[in-house]
Amino acid sequence: MISNYYILNVLRFILLVLVQVLVFNRLNFFGFINPMVYILFLYWYPIKENRAAFIGLGFLLGLAIDFFSDTMAIHTASTITIAYIRPAIMRFVFGVNFEFQSFKLSNTTQVQQITFLTLLILVHHLVFFTLEIFSLANFLLVLKKVLATGAATLILCLLFGSLFSVRKE
Repeated sequence: MISNYYILNVLRFILLVLVQVLVFNRLNFFGFINPMVYILFLYWYPIKENRAAFIGLGFLLGLAIDFFSDTMAIHTASTITIAYIRPAIMRFVFGVNFEFQSFKLSNTTQVQQITFLTLLILVHHLVFFTLEIFSLANFLLVLKKVLATGAATLILCLLFGSLFSVRKE
């Protein structure tokens, strides 16, 4: 029997891909800022799940976005990168606490959660825009796009997170 946990992750996957492709890929703030909110799937994915399955889902997520955006596997490379280094980022943000069985992202401070999300976004955008521009001569352009798009993505991800979070009372 399929549990609610798997149904929730499938729904998150499908909805984030649809929202990204149908809404956010069409936005162009200031002519170059397109927020990438599909990163939330990799942020919300449970911590203690199978790592190979997580990297595979990161690949499928990036591939789905690439397929609809016609971006030649740039999203795929970026999502696989953050899926692969997520444990290192978590160790940096949360310390060794995240290795305990009872660790949950919802039990951490809001500052730690925002720092974790920010680092995921920055790494993703750095890989994405480096591959998109693919020139060291344009390093400042890469940096400008990473910071501007990263800020827009972070704000929208925090808004989505607060909109769809389950409050404990």
